[in-house]
Amino acid sequence: MFDTYKRFAAKRGQNPPCLKETIAAIKADAKPSVHSLLANAQRTGRVLVQPRCGVGCPTEMTELLRYLETNSDPDILSLTIDAHTRLLRFEVLDRVVETAPQNLNGYPLLSHGWEKTRALNKAVSTPIEVRHGSPDGRLLFAAAIASGITSYEGGGIGYNIPYCKKVPLDSSLHYWQEVDAFAGELGASGVSVDREFFGTLTAVLIPPGISIAMSLLEAFLAAREGVRCLSIAYCQGGHVAQDVAALRAIKSLGERYLPEGVDVFPVLHQFMGAFPERPLPANSLIALGALTAKMGGATKMINKTSEEALGVPVPKVNAKGIQLSQLFNGRGFDSIPIDEGRVSEEQAWIETEVAELISPILAQSDPIAAICAAFEKGTLDVPFSASMYARSDVLPARDRDGAIRILRPGALPFSHATKARHIRQLERKTASAGTSDFHKLRDDILYFAKDVAPELHDHT
Repeated sequence: MFDTYKRFAAKRGQNPPCLKETIAAIKADAKPSVHSLLANAQRTGRVLVQPRCGVGCPTEMTELLRYLETNSDPDILSLTIDAHTRLLRFEVLDRVVETAPQNLNGYPLLSHGWEKTRALNKAVSTPIEVRHGSPDGRLLFAAAIASGITSYEGGGIGYNIPYCKKVPLDSSLHYWQEVDAFAGELGASGVSVDREFFGTLTAVLIPPGISIAMSLLEAFLAAREGVRCLSIAYCQGGHVAQDVAALRAIKSLGERYLPEGVDVFPVLHQFMGAFPERPLPANSLIALGALTAKMGGATKMINKTSEEALGVPVPKVNAKGIQLSQLFNGRGFDSIPIDEGRVSEEQAWIETEVAELISPILAQSDPIAAICAAFEKGTLDVPFSASMYARSDVLPARDRDGAIRILRPGALPFSHATKARHIRQLERKTASAGTSDFHKLRDDILYFAKDVAPELHDHT
């Protein structure tokens, strides 16, 4: 894979990197690895905080990272990649980079090359993760490594099924198998790569069992290739007991299904759905996510900002979102009470659902082929998927308390008891007379966006 990137770089007039020099440079880097930060956070009970950020110009990207590092002290920084790079659309990308890089929705790493990006990486003392959304992350991963960045998000399910219409699942899974094989080789050379799996999926009413099942399958495939640092991400649904249970389930399910010797880190994405437009309810939702991450034992959270509903936040607002999330690492939040009986019940059911979804896959000799066959049959599925390789027959809904349940399971191989519990929970929900399924679904999707908490005004 690295040789392929070297040829790619040379073809674009960039100096081809040397793998031996790259490994030596990473080992000599004074900044801590993401893996070491995650391991220390898990030991101490602290939740790391990481923002999203990505702009098109290297100078502006460096300034943004430095601003966030100086003004909010995040634990990990992000290099979010633009949409054209994610889909390898270089003809379009080259024109935009040349004429209007400010119009890109992220950083075009492959266009700017590893040398500029390594300089960017060295400009901050905080370690960086590359986040992107590409169904084929091979070139990007090699470029990230050449840049000295050893934390990389994505997988063959989570970076294909939610985003892409026509990319075959078999192809994306094999692309990411190559990524994980290279990550495993780097690990054997003494460079530990943090591989994070995007359990958020479409971010629209994703039931915890489905989210965790997809990420666990990707983590299982990565571990087979020698990856030893596995960050399994889950998206905040908004019901505290359910979200806490999901985060706790990640750890126990990792111990059950992943090999000994791997480190498993639960990660929480603060709410990824429709956000409140006004600052006060938006910050309230961010605070709820941070508290949930703390109570659930997350090792890291990806924070949101009060301008989430309005578009890409300005740096000052991004810094404030980081600071708000960091508040919940205070010692006083270690003893916040929660209904442990409710959490235990939710966790047991989540673990049952995950087992019913992935056990048939892991029993097969070729898990990639089994995953593809399961999606074709609908025994694996993702709600509201863009992909023609997923049925999207599953219909989720919120129950009366706001927890995400499954109204229609499609062909998911759930037991009668599992299906019955979802229906039982949803029967507790009191719908308005005459409300259509469409309007119920819309209301569930806009559950937090409709928060109209009053704003505070300074009358002094």
